[in-house]
Amino acid sequence: MNDVDKKRQRAELKRIVSLNHAEDSGVVVGKLVQELERLPNARIVAAYMAMPGEVDLRELFGQIDRQWVFPRVRGEDLKFYRVKNLEAEMKVGAFGILEPKDELEEVSVDAVDVFLCPGLGFDRKGGRLGRGRGFYDRMLKQAKPTAVKIGVCFPFQIVDHIVTEAHDVTMDLVLE
Repeated sequence: MNDVDKKRQRAELKRIVSLNHAEDSGVVVGKLVQELERLPNARIVAAYMAMPGEVDLRELFGQIDRQWVFPRVRGEDLKFYRVKNLEAEMKVGAFGILEPKDELEEVSVDAVDVFLCPGLGFDRKGGRLGRGRGFYDRMLKQAKPTAVKIGVCFPFQIVDHIVTEAHDVTMDLVLE
């Protein structure tokens, strides 16, 4: 498979997501709570603020006690910042997504224990297809080897096979 196949798959998944974006995030959030409870030593969890068609994680934060960090786009990179209060500490940033305010504490990628990763599509082997800018793949290459990478999606985002390339990072687990 090549870059053309990946572009074709991305276009198809964007179409599927645009048709199915009204799913309830609660079921997936419940599974995430269970998974994080199985990882009691995972203290720092990297989450995200959902774009249309992504699982909304906001109700997760009141259900489980962890140190939460969120990404902010800086140039071609994602930087993570500790957030204690979503309402007070987030602002509209790159791509119209809520991200941490400037004055918050930056947390190194290699300090994060669990990464909750959005995507357009996933397969059951951990393949993940993002939106094409490579932010998550570049960032995850810097993660510590023991960090758990969890793909987060709705059931309609699961496909038989995700087209991957050498630079793509595989998820340890995909929750739908």
